[in-house]
Amino acid sequence: MKLPLLAALAGLVLMTSAAQAQNKVGVYINPVVSRISNPADTGLFAFLGPNTSSRIFAGFAMGGYDDFLHSPSNDIGVDVRGSFLRGNGAFLGSFLVGPRFVFKPSSKMKPYVEGLIGVARSRPPHNPRGLSAFQYGIVGGVDYSFSSHVDFRMFEVGYSAAQTIGSGVINSGTVNTSKMLNVSTGLVFRFK
Repeated sequence: MKLPLLAALAGLVLMTSAAQAQNKVGVYINPVVSRISNPADTGLFAFLGPNTSSRIFAGFAMGGYDDFLHSPSNDIGVDVRGSFLRGNGAFLGSFLVGPRFVFKPSSKMKPYVEGLIGVARSRPPHNPRGLSAFQYGIVGGVDYSFSSHVDFRMFEVGYSAAQTIGSGVINSGTVNTSKMLNVSTGLVFRFK
């Protein structure tokens, strides 16, 4: 099943759960900038380009969350997201899911942290060959409520890692782990 289809299906599941009485459900589509680094590669399948160990990728993330446990000081839920990043002709797509912890120091500010696992799909700049592999990460940020159904995602910062395509992976089975530092901002639309 393709990554965009999985992300759309996960969004549909989250939207369906919005009908439950006490759940706080939100959806978002936000721009993302990511600094991706891995060991330099000189071959045809070099994910970041020949002899490059770090590169900036840009794109967007879309997803949704369902906060289903509540207390006066925090909420607990689940987040499902997909991201689609490009840099120097290469592509990195992710589908991630994990627990979400929201802290409520005030009625407007909502800091959160999430631990995520899923799958990443990478393709090098000048070759159609790709690789799907396990991805894990952690993100944190702050949402600011400025209306009853819209939050401003002031910032979100995340770290993740995944095995990506590389000449060593194709030619000798050597693991090529990329580390990603992501920064995002945007709007969140809430339904409860």
